[in-house]
Amino acid sequence: MDGLLINTEDLYTKCASIVLQKYGRPPLPWSIKAQMMGIPGSSNGDTFHNWAQLPISREQYKQEQAEQQRIYFPECKPLPGVQELLRNLKTAKNCDGFPVQIALATSSMKQNFDMKTQSPVTADLMSLIPLEHRVLGDDSRVLHGKPAGDIYLLALKCINDSLPDGVPKITPRECLVFEDSVLGVEAGRRAGMRVVWVPHLALLEEYAGKEAEILAGRTGLVVIGNEEQLGQPGDGWAVQLPSLENFPYEKYGIIPQAP
Repeated sequence: MDGLLINTEDLYTKCASIVLQKYGRPPLPWSIKAQMMGIPGSSNGDTFHNWAQLPISREQYKQEQAEQQRIYFPECKPLPGVQELLRNLKTAKNCDGFPVQIALATSSMKQNFDMKTQSPVTADLMSLIPLEHRVLGDDSRVLHGKPAGDIYLLALKCINDSLPDGVPKITPRECLVFEDSVLGVEAGRRAGMRVVWVPHLALLEEYAGKEAEILAGRTGLVVIGNEEQLGQPGDGWAVQLPSLENFPYEKYGIIPQAP
C-alpha cells in the first residue's frame, strides 16, 4: 500500500524529518529509508535509531512521530494510475474466464491504515479491495515480515478461502505482486509469485545499477536463509515499471471488461 497505492512514503519521510530536525539531526536520507521500507515497525526500529542517534527515548520518538502522522496521514492520496488499475482489476477476467481476485498485503499497522484511508478518495480506493482480502502489518497470522513471503501467501489463502465452489484455487505462480520496496520484491519472489516493481524515483537513484539483483530478490539487505526461494538476475519473473499508469494487462493474461 505505502508508496505503491498511496503517497505515504513521502509523508513518512516528512514526519520523521520534522522530529529529527527538532533535535538538531538531519532529515531522513533515502540510504536509511530504503532499508526500512516494507518492514513492520521499522520507522522506530534499530536501523533508524542506530543512524538517528536522537537524545530522546524510542518511546518519546514514537509519540512525537505519531503526532506528526496524525496531522499528515489524512492528506494522503492515490499515486498515478492506481485508481484506474484497481477499478479495472475489480471487474477483470483471466484467460479462463474467471474473475481476477485482488488482495492487500501491507506492513502498515491497523491504526495507521485507518488514518491513511479516512479521506473520501482513499476510502473509495480501499473499498475496491474486499475486507476479507486485506492483511495488515499487525495481523497475528503473519509469522515473519518481509522479506519473507508469508504476508503474500496469507493474502493468497484469504482469496482462496473466499472462492465459491467450482472456482479453482489459485496457485502462487498465478499471482502478481505489486511492490515499491526492495524487500517487498524479495518477499514476492520468496512467495513464488511474479512481481511488478514500481520504485520511488529517489529509491531508484539509491539503487542505480542494482536493478537486476533487486528484481531477483538478491540484494541481501536482510539475510533470512532459504536462498532457493530467490530468483536469478534476468529470469523475467519480475519487471520494473515507472508507474502504474497504462498497465500492460495482456502481458499477464488479464482481460479488463468494457465499462
